[in-house]
Amino acid sequence: MSYAIKPRTQEGERAIALAEGLIERFRARADAADRANEICPDNYRDMQGEGVAAAFVPEAVGRGEVLICSTTTERGTDNLHPLTEARRDGDGWSLHGTKYFVTMSPLATHVATNVRIRDEDGDHIANVLLPMDAPGLSQGNDWDALGMRASGSQSLTFEGCRAPLDALRVIGPWGRWSTPVLVNRTLANVPLVGAFLGIAETAMEVAVDGQSKASARTGAHHALAEMEIKLATARSILARLGETLDAFMEASDEGRAATYEQGHALMKDYQSAKWVVNRNAIDIVGQAMDLSGGGGFMARNPLSRLYRDVRAGPFMQPYSPVDARAYIGKVLVGDLPEE
Repeated sequence: MSYAIKPRTQEGERAIALAEGLIERFRARADAADRANEICPDNYRDMQGEGVAAAFVPEAVGRGEVLICSTTTERGTDNLHPLTEARRDGDGWSLHGTKYFVTMSPLATHVATNVRIRDEDGDHIANVLLPMDAPGLSQGNDWDALGMRASGSQSLTFEGCRAPLDALRVIGPWGRWSTPVLVNRTLANVPLVGAFLGIAETAMEVAVDGQSKASARTGAHHALAEMEIKLATARSILARLGETLDAFMEASDEGRAATYEQGHALMKDYQSAKWVVNRNAIDIVGQAMDLSGGGGFMARNPLSRLYRDVRAGPFMQPYSPVDARAYIGKVLVGDLPEE
């Protein structure tokens, strides 16, 4: 593939090879999972069994017994202003609130989330990891969306859910950017952008396969060329972001030595890549639909699912397209946003 993103280490090559070995199994299950609006347990069993789920965990400590979902999303607020709150309760914490878009939560053993804590030192954002069977934690079973229907992105509600005193880790002030939050949100969200690039790549494959040498029209050639250019652009910026993140992590002691300015520079680059990949992915899938004629509109055609799934990319936090440009521009002129 032109401009394909390739691993740079032996560990990366192994992880990619393991994931590629599951493609056909996942494709065979995708339509049924989408129609049922349910996450596919077989996919995750395969990922755990083949070692994909633990590919980035040191082999000496990884036993494949934990599957962690993560969430920061809540209604009516953003990542810097979590409303779910952890209140001091005797020798621990009591959690109260509801999180949304908790992908993979129906199968997860644990959930990691950000909460608000207020104490004598101020108002903070803290991170907590909890087992999914913790008393007071309930699953909403309410995921019913336009796309990403097999992602299991239901809500989770915390109603007096208990956590040990040392389970919470403060990562920054509530309502304000901090270096740890900037670095963590960038690193955590890059794989999501990769997912939408994957959707675009699949749509491109479908479009090319649907155009035979004999029957392809000149207009189809032009459309495919435009799609190829957009895909090359998306791959290039995401690959360059990956290289930037690798260098940053190595130079900053895995982010621990990073400055506030570096954190915003990293977030700016991520937002630029997110914008380019999301917009180009939507255009590529749309053009693939155009080339497919009426066939792509049929539910049995994988393009109809990709067309719905790809629309989820832009609204994912932090920063939708409505806000991303203002953020990027501010950082470029040195007006580093505080909130």
